[in-house]
Amino acid sequence: MTLGQAALVATLALPAFGVVAAVAAPARLDRAGRLAGTVAAALTFVATLVLLAGRQPHGPRTAPIRPWHSVDLPWVPDLDLRFHLGVDGVSYPLVVLTALLTLLCCGYTLWRVPEPGRGRLLVALLLAIEVGILGVFESLDLVLFFVFFEVVLLPMYAVIAIWGGERRRPAARKFVLYTLFGSVLLLVGVFVVVAKAGTADLIHLTGGGGLPRGTQLVAFTLLALAFAVKSPLWPLHTWLPDAHTEAPTVGSVILAGVLLKMGTYGLLRIGVGVAPAGARWAAPVLGVLAVAAIVIGSLVCLAQAELKRLIAYSSVGHMGFVLLGIATLTATGIQAALIGNVAHGIITGLLFFLAGAIKDRAHTGRLDELGGLRETAPTLAGLLGYASIASLGLPGLAGFWGEAFAVVATLRRGWPVLAVVAALGAALAAAYFLRLLRQVTHGPAVGEVARPRLAGAELLSWGPLVVLALALGLVPAAVLSLSADAARALAEVVTR
Repeated sequence: MTLGQAALVATLALPAFGVVAAVAAPARLDRAGRLAGTVAAALTFVATLVLLAGRQPHGPRTAPIRPWHSVDLPWVPDLDLRFHLGVDGVSYPLVVLTALLTLLCCGYTLWRVPEPGRGRLLVALLLAIEVGILGVFESLDLVLFFVFFEVVLLPMYAVIAIWGGERRRPAARKFVLYTLFGSVLLLVGVFVVVAKAGTADLIHLTGGGGLPRGTQLVAFTLLALAFAVKSPLWPLHTWLPDAHTEAPTVGSVILAGVLLKMGTYGLLRIGVGVAPAGARWAAPVLGVLAVAAIVIGSLVCLAQAELKRLIAYSSVGHMGFVLLGIATLTATGIQAALIGNVAHGIITGLLFFLAGAIKDRAHTGRLDELGGLRETAPTLAGLLGYASIASLGLPGLAGFWGEAFAVVATLRRGWPVLAVVAALGAALAAAYFLRLLRQVTHGPAVGEVARPRLAGAELLSWGPLVVLALALGLVPAAVLSLSADAARALAEVVTR
């Protein structure tokens, strides 16, 4: 086994061992259990970095998927199902993002847990979610992809239902019902593809896998609806604000930072890759829905009075740009989607960390009760300002490039009206984030903000500060350099 193959297996095995270690710790050693889980998350992050070593695309140059490293073992031989894992330029940035945010969330629990004595169980659930999400990004077998896709559901439900806010149970139930609806559609879509093609191997299936056009249309419709629920694409987004608002800080970070990316990644890798004829047929509809999400999400944000709910609705708009890039079916649009995915995960993760820190100290998330934050908590105010201007798409920061490339790709696709409306939606994002800063940081002081229990306000934001550094323009260059060839190959699949 090569170093890359060992690292690929380790990205799933290490968090799984972390789950066992955290759960096995007795209640009186709760902090030790949290520490063990955090160490497992740190080792997993290191393993994702090791995947960069010796990366060399395998397979014919004309192949649509050329993984750098892969592991292919028999799983269910009688059904020709295999435990087939691999990473390439499309999946690798999301693998690193998942490992990074999970590490930050586990580290966050070392000093702050919603319920003392049960923090190790929260860490175990976060690591279980990490196993599922990494499995989704690394699967090269369609049935294995579905299995990992479902692994995430129950742990995330438990995170929201146990450690969430006052209305956590209704929010968790809504999340489960919507996700189960999407899962049923995904299962039917997987069955249609595998039954017709006779294989679940994604390398073989990408490009159509010999599927007739009618089958591709049906499969893409089912798959697109399933992934639209997870993304979430308007109008299937209504579970998202409640789940974000009620989830604990670490739950919101994982939910917005990486769980939503399962939908956009699945749409790109599975929907577009496996059913390119269906993607071409549905592309104009996806473009219209993506622009609707951008505009409607921004308008709703202008009316929000609660911090976490505003950030949640902003995700609907920002993910609209990702979906718009995918809808163009061009190399530029696909790269815009990949950059937007990672940039949104980093910036929104930072925003939710900050929202949790502000709520912990001010004991409220209402915008009209948080005025004057620059006087009462200048460190938090400065970080919130930076994260906000990154999210509204200031040129030079990560959020700008994904949105700009998506608009450019839309123009080149011959959709000038959609491009103009999407650009206006970006302007609305600037409006609601500037409104947020005017009320929260620059308005008159409304109440006192408690000092952090640890020495030094900077200690409360070690995790967000790491994310902040990555958001500073590093993301676009890294994603472009890693994903350029894979994005072009995927675009060529659609245009054949």
